Amino acid sequence: MAKQVQSTGAGFWNRWRIAGWSVPAILLTLPAILDFPWSAFDFVVMGVLLGLVGLAIELAFRASGSAAYRIAAGAAVLAGFFLVWINLAAGIIGDEDNPWNLMYFALILITLAGAVGAGFRPNGMARALFVAAGMQAVVSVVAVMVAGDAPPGPVGVAMLNLFFLMMFLGSAGLFRLAAREHAA
Repeated sequence: MAKQVQSTGAGFWNRWRIAGWSVPAILLTLPAILDFPWSAFDFVVMGVLLGLVGLAIELAFRASGSAAYRIAAGAAVLAGFFLVWINLAAGIIGDEDNPWNLMYFALILITLAGAVGAGFRPNGMARALFVAAGMQAVVSVVAVMVAGDAPPGPVGVAMLNLFFLMMFLGSAGLFRLAAREHAA
């Protein structure tokens, strides 16, 4: 008789894990079903991005049992994903070919380096995300100054950058809370 997988979370493929990995798979199939004008390269890039997001969130959930840590990590990962995705798809400043958009990729890489350097511990993650928020603020000022009349325009660029700034600040605050929980 086949051995049953426990549904208590102890099994390798529990319900939450299956649901979590089903979301990126569904998101990747939607453009094909809806007949988006994507090339094979677009599907590969989106598949890699969604896979990295799923892996990062899964690792964050394994790193800590703290709800604050998990929400903070999820917010940071999703902010990074959306920042990369928007830049690849349309660009934040002008179009996707505008060299000023490279600032956002640098921001993600520096934040990731800070997280790795912190060993993904809550205190270090809080510092890395506060730095990311500070960099986002600087990038926001530069972006508004160079946006010109290109869509979405200075106001649209400011609003979009404010969204990412708030995501990074919120994540940093939650990591700080997780660090306090860990210390207690």
